[in-house]
Amino acid sequence: MDNNLSRRGVLTAGGVLLAGLTMGLSACAQKDSLAEQAKAGDNKNYVAGDGSVTEFAKADRAAPVALKGTLFNGNEVKPEDLKGKVTVLNFWFAACAPCRIEAPQLEALHQEFKDQGVQFFGVNLRDEKATADAFDKTFKLTYPSFNDKDGSVLLSVSGIVPPGAVPTTLVLDKEGKVASRVLGEIEKSTLKALISSAVAE
Repeated sequence: MDNNLSRRGVLTAGGVLLAGLTMGLSACAQKDSLAEQAKAGDNKNYVAGDGSVTEFAKADRAAPVALKGTLFNGNEVKPEDLKGKVTVLNFWFAACAPCRIEAPQLEALHQEFKDQGVQFFGVNLRDEKATADAFDKTFKLTYPSFNDKDGSVLLSVSGIVPPGAVPTTLVLDKEGKVASRVLGEIEKSTLKALISSAVAE
């Protein structure tokens, strides 16, 4: 593959997976897939990840996520709210087809793990409150979502969550560090294993 052409393609796509270059992923196939989607002109207004999973060894994890944001219910979440709990962050918006498919699975995992102290947060990247509330009602979601139209939560995980890849799901360990990541639609059993691993640490 011509690295110069590849790099130009990614930059043209808005830097969709530059983060992947620093994460030790098999970036070539992923980068091309996302860049092609970004250039496709199909008006879906998001780039779907390919479902790839990355786990980060405890010794190799970056600093705790400096997450600060406001939920649609008005509550504020600060970095200290992540301490001592495994946290699942799911980046989504209502018109994203994979987000709609995975929503019931995320709710099922939330119900399964909440008694183990695992907290789930959605991170809504573009919807107004009424749209987000309608999505929650449709899929019977009981965990809250951030109103992240200003990108503050996304910025806190810059370099880990590609800016255009929706959905993306992160599992944070009990120190607030990213333990694993799924780019694209989750597979329930895979995310369950990632959460279980973080809980067991």
